[in-house]
Amino acid sequence: MEALPLLDQFGRAGTDLRISVTDRCNFRCVYCMPPEGLDWLPREEVLTFEEIVRIARVLVAAGVDTIRITGGEPLARTDVEQLVGMLATEFPQVDLSMTTNGYRLAQKAEALAAAGLRRVNVSMDSLRAETFHAMTRRDALSKVLEGLEAAAAAGLKPVKVNAVMVRGVNDGEAVDFARLARDRDYHVRFIEYMPLDAGHQWTRAQVVPSAELLDSIQAAFPVEAVATAGAEPATTYRFADGAPGSVGFIASVTEPFCESCNRLRLTADGHFRTCLFAIDETDLKTPLRAGAGDAEIESLVRAAVWKKWAGHHINQPDFVAPERSMSQIGG
Repeated sequence: MEALPLLDQFGRAGTDLRISVTDRCNFRCVYCMPPEGLDWLPREEVLTFEEIVRIARVLVAAGVDTIRITGGEPLARTDVEQLVGMLATEFPQVDLSMTTNGYRLAQKAEALAAAGLRRVNVSMDSLRAETFHAMTRRDALSKVLEGLEAAAAAGLKPVKVNAVMVRGVNDGEAVDFARLARDRDYHVRFIEYMPLDAGHQWTRAQVVPSAELLDSIQAAFPVEAVATAGAEPATTYRFADGAPGSVGFIASVTEPFCESCNRLRLTADGHFRTCLFAIDETDLKTPLRAGAGDAEIESLVRAAVWKKWAGHHINQPDFVAPERSMSQIGG
């Protein structure tokens, strides 16, 4: 008998699972963590590959059809391609992808593709070396660009580029990113700056509205909207002249898409979250390690999903930022 979907009280079904495999990262992006980094989880607190697959098995049986491996930086997890292979073998029907900063992607792309990874999203916030260094606190732009090319060569397509735009920092690069998309057949996604930094220094004034970026690109390269199905958070545009690639906009702050959200998250230390901005989590690791069966894990998950709130409160006076930063939650 087919299991019931993971429904919340607003009728949304959770079908997209983000699995963080580590909270560690080799970058220090200004919108995520301080220069000195954070206190990393002790290794014994991080889920093993077998535990991740066990939880994924429960969720896939309940209707999850998309899994994205995240971090921290997932390629910082030793032998992460082994996990990819385990997930791809057990769940061949699932769309399996990864979000990475791209620093180690040139070394890992072929192995990831061979293990069963289908595609990658690469976080790259600037095409200018100085700005890239200022945002990531690392001189690594050339390595990330190499990683993008390696991903394409390995067949991890479509290659997506995620760019967080910050007012006064990289907001003048929208057209440059659009040109990269056209030249390389990449799919660039501009993401509005969200309050997920460890230092809680985010301000609304730093947010660059997606509509503003679209206007800039439209003036240089006319684009037209692409119809998308399901709960895809990005509003996507193709180039009107038929050039390859695309641009998209994830307007989490100015145009929230909470009413269609289908995302679920598993943190590296085994906590289940129903929203990126959730202030409550459900501990799955403790009962799992205490011998809980699949039915008990499923019951905990269903209870958490049912209580999922209508949406984040970023634009409301009662908004409270989550205690964990993006790297600790998983992208």
